[in-house]
Order: sequence, then structure tokens, then C-alpha cells
Amino acid sequence: MINGAHVIIYSRDAEADRVFLRDVLGFRHVDAGGGWLIFALPPAEVAVHPAEPVDPGPGPGAHELYLMCDDVETTVAELMAAGVEFTTGITDAGWGRLTRFRLPGGGEIALYEPRHTRAADLA
Repeated sequence: MINGAHVIIYSRDAEADRVFLRDVLGFRHVDAGGGWLIFALPPAEVAVHPAEPVDPGPGPGAHELYLMCDDVETTVAELMAAGVEFTTGITDAGWGRLTRFRLPGGGEIALYEPRHTRAADLA
């Protein structure tokens, strides 16, 4: 039986992104050996979106990470106070209010305040 999931973020500066996840986002972690940190994530969900031709998104084989929060304005303000660079303003997508921020290694993560029922609420 499946008992978890492991997300991998590829980065041009993995150490900086690990420090960011640990110190800025405050994710708990374990050291798998040699300083290789593996982070505990908040409750998670997975969705499957069409790649083509309906959605001009990142395409087949690409994946995205969206972190969720209860109040996107408050969370953005807290992260900006910690020096996080946001790459978009907060937009209303109907299903939630979202923005994106840059990781130190150059990648981006989306952050959103969901307006839909959360799968984690089913537990």
C-alpha cells in the first residue's frame, strides 16, 4: 500500500534552496546523511491537469509545486519580511487566490489560498 509521496525540486543551487526551506519556510527536516536534508511537508494533495491542447501549461512530464495557506496576503507579507522575492502579484483564479515566489536556486513555487474543498479536510 502506498504510504507517502516524495517531491523532488531540481535546482541550480540546491544548498541555498535547502536553507530556504529550512530557515525561511520553517519546514521540519531530517538529515539523510552528509547534510542531505529531506523535508516534512504540510498535508498534501495531488491533481492531474491536461497538458495539451486544452492547457498551454508546462507540458507533459513537467510538474509544479503549489503550497497552500489560509490567508495569502498575510503569508506573502510574512515571506516578504523574510526577504522572499515574489515574481507575480496575487491573482484570483476562481478556484483560489495565487502568487509565485522565487527560490534562491532560481526555481519558482506557487502559493495559493484555496477556495475549493481541500482533500486534506476529508481525513
